[in-house]
Order: sequence, then C-alpha cells, then structure tokens
Amino acid sequence: MRAENLNETNNAFHLTLEIVNELWTKTYNTDGKPDWSHILPYYDDKIYFRDSIQEIKGMTEFKAMTERLTKRSKDLKMKLVRVIQKDNDFFLEWEMTISYKKYPSSVMYGASRLTINNNGKIIEQRDYYDLWGDIFDNIPRFGKAYRKFMKKKFG
Repeated sequence: MRAENLNETNNAFHLTLEIVNELWTKTYNTDGKPDWSHILPYYDDKIYFRDSIQEIKGMTEFKAMTERLTKRSKDLKMKLVRVIQKDNDFFLEWEMTISYKKYPSSVMYGASRLTINNNGKIIEQRDYYDLWGDIFDNIPRFGKAYRKFMKKKFG
C-alpha cells in the first residue's frame, strides 16, 4: 500500500510528515525528562525496535525501554534535521543532546527509519548512531585519541 493511500484508513493515529516532526520534537523537548505518552499510540503492539545496543519486540518491552531511558537521563532534547517519507518508510536524521545524571551533555548524531503497517502504525523502528564516538567526543583528549584510533584501524 502506498503512503498516500494510508490517509484513507480509519486509524486515528495515522502518521504524516507533519505529525512525525511534531511528535519527535515534542517527545524530547519537554522540560526535563522525555515523555513518550503522546507517541506510543502511533506504535503497533507488535513493534520491532533495534538500535546499536538492543533489539526489542513488542509494546511491553518497548515501553520498558523508554522508561529506562527516562530514568537514566537528566535531560534529553532532539533536533530533527531532516524527515522524509518514501512509501511506508519515514527517515529521520537527528541530533540528540542527552545529559546523564553524573556526566556533561553529549550530542549524538543519528538517523531512524520508521516503517508503518497497513493500519498506519509504526511496526518497525531502526535507529542508527555511533554511541561511543559521540560520547567520547565530549571527553577531553580521549575523544581525539578515539577518533585517531578509529581512522587508523578502520578508515
């Protein structure tokens, strides 16, 4: 089913480019802790989520992951750089600033692919980012050493 045909569904939680922009910005730019309560209805109960460190199946596990992130972080903000749609996939390029309880803020640069099902809900999310590189960049001298090592060994 092509994305433009999804507007014909009866789903009250149908995603559009405008809604994705609004939801992701609102989720992370609240005062203090992030809040996913307004975005969770857009996810299918059988959501499959994967990122650099974890693989999650189902809404129960997905909600638990969002709660863990909320507990770990002191502050979280997301800037959407680009959001595009191709058929049933949304591609988000983002910059996330996260502040953990005992550490300074770190900016992580990444991208997400959201795939919606025929009901217009997110059935799959894949996040891509370099967790360690972006965190290490904020540690004096260590960040430069890490990047030098990566370039020497892999680039």
